[in-house]
Amino acid sequence: MKKEKTQAIPFILLGVFIVLWMVGIALGEPTRVLEQAKSICLECIGIG
Repeated sequence: MKKEKTQAIPFILLGVFIVLWMVGIALGEPTRVLEQAKSICLECIGIG
């Protein structure tokens, strides 16, 4: 019984990860992250 429960935990965590990943994409997080990375890089080299 306990072995079945431990084998299910990785699949549950994977499901939670996929749901949170899809929510982040739906909210436009990748675009926001890339914009912030671009501005940080430009500040580092003294342009932005």
